[in-house]
Amino acid sequence: MFIRIILLAGLGSFFSTSLLARDYVSMKGSSTVFPFATIVAEQLGKNPRLKTPVVESGGSSVGKKGVCEGTGTKFVDIGNASSRMKKKELAFCEKNGVKVTEIKVGYDGIVVANSKKGIQLNISRADLAKALTAEVPNAAGTEFVPNYYKKWSDIKPMLPDVPIKVYGPPTTSGTRASFAEMINQKSYCGKDSVAKKLSKARGDKKGKKCRAMRTDGAYVEAGEQDNLIVQKLKEDPSAYGIFGFSYLNQNADTIQGAILDDAGPTFANISSGKYKASRALYFYVKHSHIDVVPGIKDYMTEWTKHWDEDGALADAGMIPMSSDERSNYKAAMNDLPVLVMEDLKK
Repeated sequence: MFIRIILLAGLGSFFSTSLLARDYVSMKGSSTVFPFATIVAEQLGKNPRLKTPVVESGGSSVGKKGVCEGTGTKFVDIGNASSRMKKKELAFCEKNGVKVTEIKVGYDGIVVANSKKGIQLNISRADLAKALTAEVPNAAGTEFVPNYYKKWSDIKPMLPDVPIKVYGPPTTSGTRASFAEMINQKSYCGKDSVAKKLSKARGDKKGKKCRAMRTDGAYVEAGEQDNLIVQKLKEDPSAYGIFGFSYLNQNADTIQGAILDDAGPTFANISSGKYKASRALYFYVKHSHIDVVPGIKDYMTEWTKHWDEDGALADAGMIPMSSDERSNYKAAMNDLPVLVMEDLKK
């Protein structure tokens, strides 16, 4: 009994010093989710009994790792992500004794854009992959070689006769991961007959090796801040950039989105599925912090006030979920189902 009392006292001391020392919600992660999470945080900050949550960027993998690292004030309460948690990321949570609930909040398009002073791209997803994937089939179609396309017009004559230069996010980004999977892997190596054949020949049946991006200067890692990529495009009309639709929406007076497979990145095309380069947006909330750090439940509820078709988040460029999905995830905010490996197979 004496030992048990000491242990309980120790746990109480841990939570009081580690968690109660912080009286605001802390989160980090996806640069795509960042502007939407900031809107929600600022709205919650209008509540006089709560402090405005602190929202940091850094990339989806940073957010998912951050929420899974452990319990206590030095660890965030919520991880934002523009790519779903992978099994190895959830395994990291489980290793650290962290339980999370997955909340989908909406959708976003991935755009390739440039200055309106430059030439608008009108390109297929497969040709876009040919411009950016690290390796492409040689001229004879017998093996993969380092990407040798220098200009867009080298891929097809009707494309811009300018050097391929695309600013994009680093490997920690969910936007990059989604782009590499949807464009490089599935739209090119998963469909192009030659690339598909060569992928199988090298033991890469699903074409995952095609996700690797060029490192010869054609693709330039420009950090996690999408607004900095937008700024680079304004300064260099011959360059293109990869980022979330919301940043195109906010800068539509100066930049333009590429047309992919005859569909432009518009709110209507992304919502209908006509524009194929889109993905879901999430946040992952840590169970052990919910009833200890003030405002976490309020923050989740605040999302539901702004995520419909007429809400502030849609005005900022987020694509709303269907009413059924919104109802399901609103219920998840109350029921807090623990994310398990089986869920990631769905």
